[in-house]
Amino acid sequence: MSGKSDKQNLRKEYILSKLREDGKVSIEKLSKELNVTSVTMRKDLNMMEEEGLLMRVSGGAALRPEGSPSYTSKKTTFLKEKIKIANAIAKTISDGETLFIGTGTTCLEIAKALRDRHSLSIVTTSLDVASILKNVSDFRVVLLGGELNPEYGFTYGSDTLEQISHYRTDWSILSIDGISTGGGVTNCHSEEAPIDRMMIANSKRVIVAADHSKVGNAGFYRVCDISDELMLITDSDADRNELAAIASAGARVVTV
Repeated sequence: MSGKSDKQNLRKEYILSKLREDGKVSIEKLSKELNVTSVTMRKDLNMMEEEGLLMRVSGGAALRPEGSPSYTSKKTTFLKEKIKIANAIAKTISDGETLFIGTGTTCLEIAKALRDRHSLSIVTTSLDVASILKNVSDFRVVLLGGELNPEYGFTYGSDTLEQISHYRTDWSILSIDGISTGGGVTNCHSEEAPIDRMMIANSKRVIVAADHSKVGNAGFYRVCDISDELMLITDSDADRNELAAIASAGARVVTV
């Protein structure tokens, strides 16, 4: 076992050195350079993501930004605000409606709040959301397949997008990393952005759930522009001037 562990540690050090040099690595290139299979390389990167050493991106990994919080730590950040937002969203949804639900810690709280609704049909990429709602007797829950992001617990990739194309819903409910008049709606995961876009395209209405820390900020990947198709639900600590600008751009803004 020690020999296997030593080899894995050597690969880890090599991956970290390449990340420090280039900021990003690919599974295909690392597999060739380290003479291992892509399956082994993917396992190494997944393990390193769980350890908080990097972020998995499509086809490889990127260096985690300094101070970037883990999914576990995000669950307790602004928790009271997220619960208020979730409760407001649950009141907006009517019994019998159909929903796309994205991933993220706010969507986790939304799923909990939705348990008081009845006869919902939910399509999601989030393992946490599916797990929370799986035992609600009159819900239909569809967990989309695809490649798995192990740290944040969501599926993504071409298989996921193909499956989304088969559904049309009343609502898309998305937890995002930034919303601003300058940047539009954004998030920090390259794998998540195209999924969010397709969910928006295949739904009648869109709810963007964002605590005050996301309002006025911009993530790296653009999801969509602000328009009259969007409803932003945020908490009362959000920047008032930015909220007024978002409303002027057409979105309906609700503070809780």
